[in-house]
Amino acid sequence: MFRKIAQVLAIVVALLVMVGFGFAEEAAAAGKSWGYYVGIGLAIGLSAIGTGIAQGRIGAAGVGAIAENRELVPTVLLLVVIPETLVIFGFVVAMILLGQ
Repeated sequence: MFRKIAQVLAIVVALLVMVGFGFAEEAAAAGKSWGYYVGIGLAIGLSAIGTGIAQGRIGAAGVGAIAENRELVPTVLLLVVIPETLVIFGFVVAMILLGQ
């Protein structure tokens, strides 16, 4: 299981790097450093990966809890939504960087 997760993460990181180098060409044309756009891509991409991992674990535990006690649905729903703020923070950071 861990090996499969590590493979998927490696593929995602490789794709993020490739996209970052694609933005680097555009950055060079605009006169900005390529690292600037790679950092923006990583801000969103890594926060999304962290959110996915967190929501997967919370969701699996939440389904088990709901199976035993259906009154826990609102609590589990809240706990699944909380990690989504990580992606929002990553997006905000990216927008702040793009605004400069």
